[in-house]
Amino acid sequence: MARKILDTEPGARERAADEVSDRLSAYSPDQASALATLLSAAAVSEKDIAALESELHAILELTATGHVTRAHLAQLKEMRLDDLPRELREYVTDLLEG
Repeated sequence: MARKILDTEPGARERAADEVSDRLSAYSPDQASALATLLSAAAVSEKDIAALESELHAILELTATGHVTRAHLAQLKEMRLDDLPRELREYVTDLLEG
C-alpha cells in the first residue's frame, strides 16, 4: 500500500487513498496509524487536487478507527491552507483540531 500511496502518477495515488478508505477494518492499530502518517506526509507535497482530496478523506476515515492521534498527522501543519480550495482547507482544519 505504501508504494501505491507514493506512486508518481496522481491517479494511482488517488486510487490508493480510496483503497485505504475501503479497507479500514483490515488494518491493525499500528497499520492504521502508519498509513495515516504516510498519507499526511504525501498530502503535504500533493499537487493534484483530486489525489489530495482522496488522501485527506482517507486520513479522516483512519482517524475514525481510534488508532490515529494528532501526532500522526503533525506534518499536515506544514500545508499552506491559503493555497487550497475551501473544502480542502476545512478537511485539514478538522484533522488538525481533532
